[in-house]
Amino acid sequence: MAIDIPGGIVLAGGGKMGSAMLAGWLKSDIPAKQIHVIEPDAEAGKRLAALGVNVGTNASALPKTSSIVIFAVKPQVMDGVVPLYAPLASSETVFLSIAAGCTISQFEGHLGAVPVVRSMPNTPAAIGLGMTVACANGAVSAAQKSHCQMLLEAIGEVAWVADEALMDPVTAVSGSGPAYVFLLIESLAAAGVEAGLLPDLALRLARATVRGAGELASQSDDAPSQLRVNVTSPGGTTAAALDVLMAKDGLGNLMTRAVAAASRRSRELSG
Repeated sequence: MAIDIPGGIVLAGGGKMGSAMLAGWLKSDIPAKQIHVIEPDAEAGKRLAALGVNVGTNASALPKTSSIVIFAVKPQVMDGVVPLYAPLASSETVFLSIAAGCTISQFEGHLGAVPVVRSMPNTPAAIGLGMTVACANGAVSAAQKSHCQMLLEAIGEVAWVADEALMDPVTAVSGSGPAYVFLLIESLAAAGVEAGLLPDLALRLARATVRGAGELASQSDDAPSQLRVNVTSPGGTTAAALDVLMAKDGLGNLMTRAVAAASRRSRELSG
């Protein structure tokens, strides 16, 4: 279904995540000419311009008005970038951030009491399978929230939270989560090699198993706990492995500690 954003879109940053979002929008039939990308890197700019969107190297190329401005730059440079977009600040423009650790108040401090949505996507957005959680301030209208929802859905699933403090554990679970899964694949393959498998086969088995299990969990009406039970025969090989993984110092405890550490770091970055 085509997405209609009558006032146009400004994308600040055409890096990996910005490019993934842009690809999703174009697939959703947003006219390329309605999209303005500000990307200082010349080579990246050429690549983006080839898609038919408007590309500028700095904020001087901004249109006079825009319905949505998306900040897709690194958190470390956000305070230097956001003020450049102040000419677009009004109740008619919603500012959507996808940067980890950047708070709504941080944007309000630069832009005033304008509509702001803070969101946290993850890297599977690059293949349209992302998970994004968003939080809006009180200035965001129902229509603006709907537009943000549509744009974020172009790269995967979307959920909303009312309490911005929840964005820290969201970052820890889904924002950082793909890295945990990649580590699982890496570790499972390494364990297979240790058990005697050739490296190529071990990695193939690990990748396919995680992919298949994830898809099964996504499509099944059963909870993950039940799916685990379904594959575990009493006294069998899976049960022997789970005795290790579900021990007091096993995977559950490690994951709880990992998510707590990531959530704590997210709060620190939020300042």
